[in-house]
Amino acid sequence: MRVVSVTASRYAPIMSSDETPETHEGAFSDPQYRAGVIELLGLLSFGELSACERLTKDATMAPDLRTKAQLYAMAASEWDHFTQLRARIEEFGEDPFAVMDPFQETFERFHTKTEPSNWLEGILKAYVGDGLAADFYAEIAAYLDAETRDLVLATMSKTGSSQFVVDQVRAAIEKDPTVGGRLALWSRRLMGEALSQAQMVVAERDDLVAVVVGGVDHPGGLDLASIGRMFTRITEAHAERMNALGLSA
Repeated sequence: MRVVSVTASRYAPIMSSDETPETHEGAFSDPQYRAGVIELLGLLSFGELSACERLTKDATMAPDLRTKAQLYAMAASEWDHFTQLRARIEEFGEDPFAVMDPFQETFERFHTKTEPSNWLEGILKAYVGDGLAADFYAEIAAYLDAETRDLVLATMSKTGSSQFVVDQVRAAIEKDPTVGGRLALWSRRLMGEALSQAQMVVAERDDLVAVVVGGVDHPGGLDLASIGRMFTRITEAHAERMNALGLSA
């Protein structure tokens, strides 16, 4: 999966070996920044929980035990990420489930519109979703304090799905070339729906957006043009992943 480099936060420098978590207190003295970070952690947490649930469901459609085991391993990785994020929300003194709750509708909309009809569509959805999420949150992480940024990047790391999905999809296309066309259409549908939901989240969550966009008190965030370029980079990264699968984006 593509690794996206991020720049130093506008709130705090990257921690050196002699720094401690106390150096991050300045960032959280801004109540809107604190609220935005908690919203981000809630969004990430629900996303990981949802991914765990979907992969477990996809495992029931797996064609063999080896594939079933791989999907459960991927689900376990998502669950581990979820527990790390949940713990961080609790450190803020917040109820993680209350923080996650507002994002249920967003994910339900996406899943309702992108219900896979077979296990190949299921694993491709996991692959596309994992890649898009990693790219999107890595972009956002550039505007976070170092401690939050490190957690976000760590929980958006590989779930072990990349090579597994590439091998499975390429093998299926080699066996039946018509599969490639159907999966290419499916990937474009997934991409369109994912971007649509991401844009809706950006439009709906003022505190979350304030962390990234900034303003007179926190200059240097993303302006509208920068947000457009960010989505362009995410789209290009998706095309690269589809290339690796032998699919056209």
